[in-house]
Amino acid sequence: MNLAATLHAVARALPHAPAVTCAGRTTGYGAFADRAARLGTHLRQRGLAPGERVALFMENRAEFLESLFACWFAGLAAVPINAKLHPKEVAYILGQSGARLVLASSSHAAGLKAPVLAVDTDDYAHALRADPMPPHPGAPDDLAWLFYTSGTTGRPKGAMLTHRNLLFACHAYYADIDFVDDRDAFLHAAPLSHGAGLYGLAHMLRGSHQLVHDGFEAAAIFAAIAATPNLSFFAAPTMVTRLVNHPLAAGADTRNLKCIAYGGAPMYLADQQRALALFGPRLFQLFGLGEAPMTITGLSKRAHLDPTLLPTAGLARTGCAFRVVDAEDRDLPLGEVGEIITRSDCVMAGYWGNPEASAATLRGGWLHTGDMGSVDAAGYLTIRDRAKDMIISGGSNIYPREIEEVLLRHPAVLECSVIGQPQADWGEEVVACLVLHPGATVSPTELDALCLDNIARFKRPKQYRFLPSLPKNNYGKVLKTELRAPH
Repeated sequence: MNLAATLHAVARALPHAPAVTCAGRTTGYGAFADRAARLGTHLRQRGLAPGERVALFMENRAEFLESLFACWFAGLAAVPINAKLHPKEVAYILGQSGARLVLASSSHAAGLKAPVLAVDTDDYAHALRADPMPPHPGAPDDLAWLFYTSGTTGRPKGAMLTHRNLLFACHAYYADIDFVDDRDAFLHAAPLSHGAGLYGLAHMLRGSHQLVHDGFEAAAIFAAIAATPNLSFFAAPTMVTRLVNHPLAAGADTRNLKCIAYGGAPMYLADQQRALALFGPRLFQLFGLGEAPMTITGLSKRAHLDPTLLPTAGLARTGCAFRVVDAEDRDLPLGEVGEIITRSDCVMAGYWGNPEASAATLRGGWLHTGDMGSVDAAGYLTIRDRAKDMIISGGSNIYPREIEEVLLRHPAVLECSVIGQPQADWGEEVVACLVLHPGATVSPTELDALCLDNIARFKRPKQYRFLPSLPKNNYGKVLKTELRAPH
């Protein structure tokens, strides 16, 4: 099943329902699907054959979504690229993916060493005058989306996501998160090239209204919530935290909010509690990664009402299996920490052009996530940390997230990231990197006392480093590699 066929069916049934609103302009589903079908014809007329790759390199805008579906109408694979990447990073992705064409905004087209069709030019308008084509018949295992990992260490890898993978993720959304139809709306404030675009698919394939924002602006999001019934959106935890801490939060009208699906990085208990106080039981925590697009486990809106479940990442999503294993892929007893591995129809086909990495990551038929966690008797997964972030001090394993959770309880602490730095006697020692709320102060002595009241003494940071901000990548993940770099 090619996803363009599903869009085509929605457009026939709901031609006048609003599909996409961006910059004050709304396009109905009939017109949206027609534009995508015409652009698909143009792509084929340029000599692109089914299975070839087309890069999408633009800020959040309506043309991103119609370009995405145009690729699928034509049987092509889309290669979405984050609009904030450095030109060298973009050049690597274009070269590694073998993209034959780049659909880009004019502001991003300059300097690209590849054929470009700028989506805000007369050339693009001319492309939309081609005759519309029917959806490419395709097969479920055809490549749909090359999802490039964020590349916090080394070169990014292109996870090969098929139409089956993406449709499975949509079905899991309906099974586990919310029923969706044309009465719903989905806000895109996070990059469409990442989680927002993936989660938006579940809404587009059910005729939901897409509200596209060019970037995250708390005031605009609060305004959209107040004005739009049944509004949902995907957010990185840092985005949720920014909303909760914004001056407008206290008087915000959140009655129209249906769901905030958050994930992609840890969300700490203190932040979850503040978000629940503001938004109510409208949060769904997802655990996934680009290689299994956002779909491994989830903590439901209802489960958020149980304080004992908030530290967990929830239960296996519908149709998904996960295990916690040791270095030889043997299942560990309940409560013991090991690597989380998963298997489902959501798991990627492999990494593009990288058979060695594919074999290592998919060994034994299971996707190895690189995340460390434990599972309890009821099946709830608790994520401890990335394997590479674990600190080993004096032969003991220390998981930074546990310490971060404690430090964030202090009212002066806005953000926190715990790392290990080399230490001659113990191997590594614990260092806490902190960002305080504006105007707040706290002493290391106070933080020591807080830690000693809550965690074992050997886990207490040996150093507190106060910073104006934490380095993050374009998706809001803290770059611990940069924090470790000076040491």
